[in-house]
Amino acid sequence: MNDRAAPPERRLDRRIPLGCAAAIHLPGGDTVAAQCTELSIGGMTLHSTYVPGQHEVLEVSVNSPTGAAPLRARLEVKRCHALGGGRYEIGGAIVEVLG
Repeated sequence: MNDRAAPPERRLDRRIPLGCAAAIHLPGGDTVAAQCTELSIGGMTLHSTYVPGQHEVLEVSVNSPTGAAPLRARLEVKRCHALGGGRYEIGGAIVEVLG
């Protein structure tokens, strides 16, 4: 049994768990498949094979679970952790909504 308390939640925005298909659009025109696992007003969490740099700004599109137009945004990378199997969890702050 672990007697240590959980670390305090530092994020102020409510997070909504998703499981929507997403894409990371690279500057050269390539697209990398991703999955958006969480979304909030200020940020999102993605799972992908792409390994970003800290503070890299990514252009991301997230498909809507309702079939509406995808959310397009610029995401500043705040963290990236290996999940195993060549996949990574990317957490970031939304710095601009594009559509």
